[in-house]
Amino acid sequence: MNKKIYKQYAEVAVKVGINLQPNQEVLVVASTRQREFVKYVVEACYKNKAKRVTVDWSDDAITRLNYKYQSKKTLAEIADWQEEKQKHMAEVLPCRIFIADSAPDALKGVNTAKMQVAQKARYIRMKKYIDQMDNKYQWTIIAVPSPEWAKKVFPNETKGNAVKKLWANILHTARLDNENPLQAWEDHIAYLHEKSEKLNSYNFKHLTYKSSNGTDFKVGLQENHNWLSARETSLQGIEFTANMPTEEAFTMPAKYSAEGKVVATKPLSYHGQLIEDFEITFKEGKAVSWSAKTNEKLLTEMITTDEGSAYLGEVALVPFNSPINETGVIFLNTLFDENACCHLALGRAFNNNIKGYETMTPEDFKKVNVNESINHVDFMIGSADLEIVGTTYDNQEVTVFKNGTWAI
Repeated sequence: MNKKIYKQYAEVAVKVGINLQPNQEVLVVASTRQREFVKYVVEACYKNKAKRVTVDWSDDAITRLNYKYQSKKTLAEIADWQEEKQKHMAEVLPCRIFIADSAPDALKGVNTAKMQVAQKARYIRMKKYIDQMDNKYQWTIIAVPSPEWAKKVFPNETKGNAVKKLWANILHTARLDNENPLQAWEDHIAYLHEKSEKLNSYNFKHLTYKSSNGTDFKVGLQENHNWLSARETSLQGIEFTANMPTEEAFTMPAKYSAEGKVVATKPLSYHGQLIEDFEITFKEGKAVSWSAKTNEKLLTEMITTDEGSAYLGEVALVPFNSPINETGVIFLNTLFDENACCHLALGRAFNNNIKGYETMTPEDFKKVNVNESINHVDFMIGSADLEIVGTTYDNQEVTVFKNGTWAI
């Protein structure tokens, strides 16, 4: 990829994604494969007056080796320096830029029980800092192709051609192929904001989903729920765009309300492995049965990670004719696939999906049953014939989606 595109992409991530303010610190999380692109991101941060930029590197091969050779006991040990690092983050609140590039099955064959042990141990030790930082900083996720990921998406292409094709699709869906990407993003953010405000004006009590693939589902929405979209605002009063690309309007379900069956319409990459052709049935909010043609055991581990993993934390509406879906590409990456069509998320809910969350305490969130979990896993249920009907508190029915796309 040429330097012009790198610079442009980095600029969009910094100016639209995290909306960097003068003298803020930035943490860039990236794999060692993206060293060249990361240089442009770091430089863009400094050119926009960042105080300090730190890069947190990862490597899938090293991660695999750690899981292979470390014992569960070692993986569950969180060193003091790791906690101090998290504590420092909670105090400084650096902006974060996450650069995704892993193959969807990068950790295939890894002992998932070990992964869960490590995940739980870290969550327990770090939760107080995670809560302390919640909604207080700007962050964004972008993606850059790796040969491994590109070959999974385009298996019949050479590595070089696969990377070129994936780059072209990423640039298109992230609006980088527009003459003025920054303005294109502002226009898109305004469009999604209009949709989320329209949804808020209805104040739906619940949504009902039906599709010919077997989805027959009803979910209540949290009282005083708030639909959000591309642009969010941190508790510091700074706007940012968390997902690039993004096509969704999303809100919080009522924890104990989900009823019926949903059928996944795209594969899910979870813990570096693919779960395919799966469905989940809910009763009184909880996933009570499920099946998958590929990796059903992993699906079970995901849903049973902790109590909250079996409940929903997010309801998101995305038109089936979104630019991402219209590419005809299954990206095998949740950043893209969740923005291709409607999705739900199992696990942790977002506090800012409640109106007035800014003044609520942890006890307040518990009182209204905001779902807590280690996990937050999006899975896609949108289809070409999906119909979604919203019911208001005075029992008016409004068709929100017809034939898989917006009806309002």
